[in-house]
Amino acid sequence: MAGTSGDHSTVIGPDAHFKGELRFEKGASLLGSFEGQVVTKGDFVVAEGAKLQGEVQAGSIRLDGEVHGNLQASDKIHLSASAKLEGDLQTARLEVVDGAVFIGRCVVGPNGTPGAGEPPGRTAKATTPRPTAEPAKSKPVEPEPVTAKR
Repeated sequence: MAGTSGDHSTVIGPDAHFKGELRFEKGASLLGSFEGQVVTKGDFVVAEGAKLQGEVQAGSIRLDGEVHGNLQASDKIHLSASAKLEGDLQTARLEVVDGAVFIGRCVVGPNGTPGAGEPPGRTAKATTPRPTAEPAKSKPVEPEPVTAKR
């Protein structure tokens, strides 16, 4: 995967703040902030200090900054030590560096990428059973009264 902006034809600078939908044929790097949807066949980088609120669909995603939303990559998602992701992710491969923060659900592996045109978070989701009530506690057995016989 490319560095922050080396192989990317589009760089959204640190002083830029966009809202809407962005589509790229090649890779792109976000250094500023964005709210909306990003779609690219190439690599997408959210640089350290950058913030994104929305959805990303890309060939591969490198997260060094902060995302509140869902990520979908056909190849790989990389969460660096400075990454903060609150949302679901779907990818064929996942790399998480110690220190990354991830709150959400993930689907990883050959079947981790949904069919064409399917938005992130819409495929089968891994679930963790959650207790619905506190487990029943056993009550101490009280001895039956003893009657003396003569």
